[in-house]
Amino acid sequence: MSAQPTDQNLGELWNQVTGTQPAPPGWLVLATAGAALLAVLARPLWHVTRNAVTIAHEGGHGLIALVTGRRLAGIRLHSDTSGLTLSYGRPTGPGMILTAAAGYTAPALLGLGCAALLTAGRITLLLWLAVALLLALLVRIRNAFGLFTVLVAGGAFFLVSWFGSAEVQAGFAYLGCWFLLFGAVRPVLELQHQRRIGWARDSDADQLARLTHVPGLAWITVFLLTALASLALSASWLLRPLH
Repeated sequence: MSAQPTDQNLGELWNQVTGTQPAPPGWLVLATAGAALLAVLARPLWHVTRNAVTIAHEGGHGLIALVTGRRLAGIRLHSDTSGLTLSYGRPTGPGMILTAAAGYTAPALLGLGCAALLTAGRITLLLWLAVALLLALLVRIRNAFGLFTVLVAGGAFFLVSWFGSAEVQAGFAYLGCWFLLFGAVRPVLELQHQRRIGWARDSDADQLARLTHVPGLAWITVFLLTALASLALSASWLLRPLH
């Protein structure tokens, strides 16, 4: 006798997740953009919020490693906001190149995907996809701090998607999207600074230089152009209703 209400509830939940939500007010879009930019530019905040970019960065490495047929051994996230993704397979070739290139491009491309969903009014779907991706990442984490960080991020997305009002969900989704887009730029600039002073001799850009015989600075340029192009295109979508 209880099957029908349960099926009805599941149907309502599915419709809510896959349906569209109304666009938030313009002030919320601008406020979340400002808050995200502050979280990237303010050094004390960046030391904490950069962990979210590291999650996307290492997740990008891990995803492409799996897609290209490499064996993903595990991912570690560290308290200094660095990370490490270890995969096994051919040490050269397209799979290794794509895996190495995925880290610094992942936050920007993920932010671009978020912007596309938000522009289509899929706010709740974005939140639930974030929970699913973080759960998939969780089983690949191999250290305590990484587990804690991913659990906190996943818990935040779940709580907002389950208990948050429509406006809270929209604000959280837009904040996360803007943060990924802004946050994709700063690590690339930091990486080039570290390379210039000799602190990052085995960075993703330098690994790619050895794999492809293309200078590391050229790969830095690719990372930066990807981040800036994703930011520009996403901003044109997200700010269009304000015009």
